[in-house]
Amino acid sequence: MKLLRVGTAGAERPALLDQDGTLRDLSALVTDIDGALLADAAALDRIRAAGASGELPVLDADGVRVGPPLGRIGKIVCIGLNYHDHAAETGAQIPAEPIIFFKAPDTVVGPHDTVLVPRGSRKTDWEVELAVVVGRAARYLESAEEGLAHVAGYAVSHDVSEREFQIERGGTWDKGKNCETFNPLGPWLVTADEVPDPQALPLRLRVNGELKQDGTTAEQIFGVGEVVRYVSQFMTLYPGDVINTGTPAGVAMGRPEPKPYLRAGDVVELEIEGLGRQRQELKDA
Repeated sequence: MKLLRVGTAGAERPALLDQDGTLRDLSALVTDIDGALLADAAALDRIRAAGASGELPVLDADGVRVGPPLGRIGKIVCIGLNYHDHAAETGAQIPAEPIIFFKAPDTVVGPHDTVLVPRGSRKTDWEVELAVVVGRAARYLESAEEGLAHVAGYAVSHDVSEREFQIERGGTWDKGKNCETFNPLGPWLVTADEVPDPQALPLRLRVNGELKQDGTTAEQIFGVGEVVRYVSQFMTLYPGDVINTGTPAGVAMGRPEPKPYLRAGDVVELEIEGLGRQRQELKDA
């Protein structure tokens, strides 16, 4: 299923994109697309049956804002340097274990919402990523197979980053990762049953129409199941938590000088095959 949330920011309603590409209203069945829903197999089955029957009301998709496909996100766990080609382009060693950092849930915006360049920023960068959405509580998992079994679905994530804040201003990476609007998510949450192999997904990102990133999740150093297993050793993952699983090569930081960092007026478009597309125009904060 392709689950999404539409409407004005803070007042989105749950919806389903059916097999014919028709937008349908889920408000009569569920109050939101969130962790509580993803942990409720019976509720998901009801949505699946209603979607197949064609009985759900049609929503007019013209001009409607698409919000983040997940409400009430608990935490966003991010994995750094998780692609062989990205590590190579930045001159970094292949990590022996996954690198973990966090983004605050309030960085999340819709897939087509404006992204703000922070005040004082000189090095705002792009990163297309596969987002993993947790559907079952995960604690001390023992295998990558168990990790995959705890995934409810997948989405496109844009891990916008300010490299000077991240790397040159001391401390951890968090200052460069948590600026407002720095995590567009969506358009859809695609349930795991529609993604048979999360390690075979092409990812692409363009800036002002120019292809910058053209990769595949096959390049991940630590695959999705292993990432979920690994993270569960250090914290409990709950339904509705999100894991951003890293970005392939092609970021501005990895390019020759002068590096083409983002500025107000730039347009970024990104996609993951089967998971949808995003488009954001950048403006100054």
